[in-house]
Amino acid sequence: MSNSGFTFRRVRDEMIENLLEMGIKDFRVLDAMSQIPRHIFLDEALWSRAYENRSLTIGYKQTISQPFIVARMTELLISHTQDRGKIFENILEIGSGCGYQSAVLSYFTNQLYAIERIKPLVIKSRKNIEFLKIKNVIFKHGDGHIDWPEDIIFDGVLGAAAPRAFPQDLLKPLKDGGKVVFPVGDDKSQTLKVVIKNKDEMKEQSYDEVSFVPMLAGTSIDGKDL
Repeated sequence: MSNSGFTFRRVRDEMIENLLEMGIKDFRVLDAMSQIPRHIFLDEALWSRAYENRSLTIGYKQTISQPFIVARMTELLISHTQDRGKIFENILEIGSGCGYQSAVLSYFTNQLYAIERIKPLVIKSRKNIEFLKIKNVIFKHGDGHIDWPEDIIFDGVLGAAAPRAFPQDLLKPLKDGGKVVFPVGDDKSQTLKVVIKNKDEMKEQSYDEVSFVPMLAGTSIDGKDL
């Protein structure tokens, strides 16, 4: 992989300025995204569009989320904190795709566990994260409905695929006071939801209208059976 220095640095800075103008206010999120070269998560043919505020194909009928959505979801996940650096112990990501959101989340947690159902994307995301020398992300090929680690309590969960209804089971591995940030809905209407766990109860808040690929059960070995 190659990063042609000045050109990509300039357009990445422009992306950060656009995110500010669009309402992203947490400078911790902006700082993390300013350090991550989004173009390396894409095929080289798409590099010229990598820093535009748009979702782009990563193959296998999947997309990399637009920068605003990545920033917005990360901002919502950490909004109850004020410290900088690794503010969480463990975060769970479901639907990690090519690993771009994973790279952003890696700045805020000691360990990120990322689950992706399409094996070629797991392989791709591992290469991307290794290229960036990020050491605190564990990618797993699995079903995001059931295949999270059973022996870990998470500070937060972030999902990049949309179930039709909020997956209540995701509250089980979440510590009290922890958050789940997830798009919820069908292919006609989806809303970004934040659910906060308080013992056996939950507080749900609705935010932006969004558009994500559906959260499907099962796994794919080669991506050809989608």
